[in-house]
Amino acid sequence: MASTGEKPLIVSFGEMLIDFVPTASGVSLAEAPGFLKAPGGAPANVAIAVSRLGGRSAFVGKLGDDEFGHMLAGILRKNGVEDRGINFDTGARTALAFVTLKADGDREFMFYRNPSADMLLRPDELDLELIRSAKVFHYGSISLIVEPCRSAHLKAMEVAKEAGALLSYDPNLREPLWPSKEEAKTQIMSIWDKAEIIKVSDVELEFLTGSNKIDDETAMSLWHPNLKLLLVTLGEKGCRYYAKNFRGSVDPFHVNAVDTTGAGDSFVGALLNKIAEDHSILEDEERLRKVLRFANACGAITTTKKGAIPALPSEAEVLSFLEKK
Repeated sequence: MASTGEKPLIVSFGEMLIDFVPTASGVSLAEAPGFLKAPGGAPANVAIAVSRLGGRSAFVGKLGDDEFGHMLAGILRKNGVEDRGINFDTGARTALAFVTLKADGDREFMFYRNPSADMLLRPDELDLELIRSAKVFHYGSISLIVEPCRSAHLKAMEVAKEAGALLSYDPNLREPLWPSKEEAKTQIMSIWDKAEIIKVSDVELEFLTGSNKIDDETAMSLWHPNLKLLLVTLGEKGCRYYAKNFRGSVDPFHVNAVDTTGAGDSFVGALLNKIAEDHSILEDEERLRKVLRFANACGAITTTKKGAIPALPSEAEVLSFLEKK
C-alpha cells in the first residue's frame, strides 16, 4: 500500500495504440485528405488523465518494439506515468486505428491489429510487484478478446484484488474488434461481478442489457453485490450514479464539442484520482456528487480540443472552468 506522504497509485491495464485522425472533420476514411497521428487507447488515456490531475499512475501493457511503440512509451513518461509495467514485443507491431470524425464530433473506427503487440501480453510478463502496489486497478474489455492477453488480464486482476486494490472497470466497447456481438457481451460480462466500480456509456448500457430504455431499472439490472458504484455516462446529458444506499444524476456542462475522443477516459481518471485518496467518498453522496461534477467538467473540457491526450485537462484548468460556471 502507498507509504505515508506518497500519493496512492492507480494502475491502468490494457492497450495503448495510435489513432490516425483525418485532418478534415465529417469525411469518410477514403475521402480524408490526410491523417494526424494521435496516441490513444482508453487505459493509457486514463493513466495520463490521472497524472495530469496531479495523481500517481502506472500503465501495464505491451507495445511493439518499433518506432510507434517507443514513441508511446515516451509519451507516458513525458506525462508522468510510471512505465515499468510496459513490455515490448519484437515480433508484433504496435496497434493502429483509423478514426473517422463525423460532423458531430462522434467517431467510427477501423483497426489494424493482426495480431498487435498488446494482444500478446503473457501472464509471466506482468510486473506483479507494481500491480500489488495499486490502490486502484483499472481495466477495459479489449484485453479480454484473445489469448494470451486475456489470461494476463485475469491474472493481473486477481493479484491486484488479493493485494487489496479497488477494481475499476470501463468496458469501452469496440464492436469491430470482437468476432461477434454475442462474444463481446459474453466476455464483457464474464468479469462483471469482480469490479467494485463500473462505468458504462448509454450505448454500452443498451448493448449489455438489450433494452433501449436508459432508465434506473435498466441500469440496476447490471448491479451485482460486490459493486460499490455503477456509473452511466450520458454524453451531453451528464451522468447517473448508483451506489448501495443512494442514486441520482449529475448535470452536464455545455461546451462546443469538437472531438469526443477521450472524454470518458478523462471522466474516469478524475473520478479514480479522488477515490484513490479516499474510498469513503463512495459512501457519502454529497462528496460523491462533488467529485462527479468535477469529473463531468474534465470530460466536457476534453471534448473541446482534437485528440484525447492533448485535450486532457490539468487540475488548474478544471478549477478555472468550474469557477466560470
